[in-house]
Amino acid sequence: MRTKITVGIDNIASPGLKGEWGLSLLIEYGDKKLLLDTGGSELFISNYKKLGLDVADVDYGVLSHAHCDHANGIPAFFEHNNKAKFYVSENTAPDCYGKILFVRFYSGIPKTMMSDYKDRIVKISGVSEIADGVYIVPHRAGGYPELGKKAHMLRKTSEGFKPDGFCHEQSLVIDSDKGLLIFNSCSHSGPEIIISEVREAFPDKEIYGYLGGLHLWDRPESDIREAARAFNESGIEYIATGHCTKNRAYNILKEELGDRIEQFRTGLKIEV
Repeated sequence: MRTKITVGIDNIASPGLKGEWGLSLLIEYGDKKLLLDTGGSELFISNYKKLGLDVADVDYGVLSHAHCDHANGIPAFFEHNNKAKFYVSENTAPDCYGKILFVRFYSGIPKTMMSDYKDRIVKISGVSEIADGVYIVPHRAGGYPELGKKAHMLRKTSEGFKPDGFCHEQSLVIDSDKGLLIFNSCSHSGPEIIISEVREAFPDKEIYGYLGGLHLWDRPESDIREAARAFNESGIEYIATGHCTKNRAYNILKEELGDRIEQFRTGLKIEV
């Protein structure tokens, strides 16, 4: 089944469209419309409208992970769409924080979202098919707290602040005409881990594409080239990235991956 992806929010703006720090993708898969994330504000709604898309028509919403730059537009989405459920990890909660030097700041979902919209939110606990050919693959149990510590990301627990293990992060996977498409908006655990999780879930299927941020904007060049190595070894034919990858990392990835990689911008349309 053919798949069309429209970038409604990315850091890079386009003529007539505004950008912001965040990500939102609207995916048309056959007769289904899926929204992955909502960016950091209500901006995604007007951008999609200018692109000829109405969020009222979305059939399924998916939250990639519990950070504000992906979830802050969810209340506005529910105001404009009266039918779609929003699928989130079972570990989603208003408990995510960032840290700069000695200062902590809240970086999570709208604080009352889970209770305000409990009838519209579905918690995902394992590999799940939410529609024909549309799957959610969460991180395996245990998480990756060493990566949260490295990125200065925290979760507030009953025992105090702990490094974020990203157990609230999940991949949207679509079975396209060319093979599986992995959508992971920030890839905090790294593409190698995410690709292996999808392969484990679908051992008999080929992965064609990987779309999403790679959280490499502040990483050393060695980490960026390691991500490129993971893509090269995976055999994945198409990569599209933006948001938390940013220009410096994208340019290094482009050196390694050539025409296989494309950069997101608000308004970009991709067809598979």
